[in-house]
Amino acid sequence: MPTEPLSQKEIEDRLRELPGWSQEGDRIARTYRLGTHFAATAMVVHVAQIQEELNHHSELTLGYNTVNLTVNTHDAGGAVTEKDFTLAARVEEIAPSHGAG
Repeated sequence: MPTEPLSQKEIEDRLRELPGWSQEGDRIARTYRLGTHFAATAMVVHVAQIQEELNHHSELTLGYNTVNLTVNTHDAGGAVTEKDFTLAARVEEIAPSHGAG
């Protein structure tokens, strides 16, 4: 069964529950700042593990001391779905353990 796109209102409501996340076109996105490059790299590995568990993957970019995620759902035509918010919430849970802000 295909995943259903969320309405614009649903997206806006859900984003209020995830401080730091925003809508960028047809995706939701967040950039995390970390203390060191090593901390950022460790967070990328942890996010990759979560994505594998969920079988849902974001665009994940490692900078010197930043981690950037943008995500939408390909099997919903590139729309934002509940899957994207599930992934975002899981990343929010682990971010503090990496010193991300």
